[in-house]
Amino acid sequence: MLSAESLKKIDREIAKYPADQKQSAVMGALIIAQDEKGWLSNDTMDAVAKYLDMPAVAVYEVATFYSMYNLQPTGKYKITICTCLPCGLQGALAAADHLREKLGVDFNETTADGKFTLKEGECMGACAMAPVLLVNNKKMHDYMTNEKLDQLIKELK
Repeated sequence: MLSAESLKKIDREIAKYPADQKQSAVMGALIIAQDEKGWLSNDTMDAVAKYLDMPAVAVYEVATFYSMYNLQPTGKYKITICTCLPCGLQGALAAADHLREKLGVDFNETTADGKFTLKEGECMGACAMAPVLLVNNKKMHDYMTNEKLDQLIKELK
């Protein structure tokens, strides 16, 4: 189900914990699986559970609790913008409106070309640099003006 390369990466995550607590690597293992597959299907989560010797339901609990895990296919670029109150008061709501208009989608939708999925996120711990967003849960962008949003979209296309 997962490639040998991904399993080696998961083994490195497992090695960070005592031998009898390899389930502690579940969050890292899910990220690795998601990076390979693009999203976490039930089959993928089952494979992670089996590899970590834990019940599948325990893996599902983690994957459904945290918003960084994609439980359905997303666009090539998942853009998550923080719309919590501190960011909202510093322009994030207007930035989100701009992104929705620019991309032609609402939150939890993907553009027709499959390039972009727009998500609404919770606090990213960067309130002073709002508006902030994450691209594919990997790279944070801050102080996002409409011009910077337009430039980011252009670069990602």
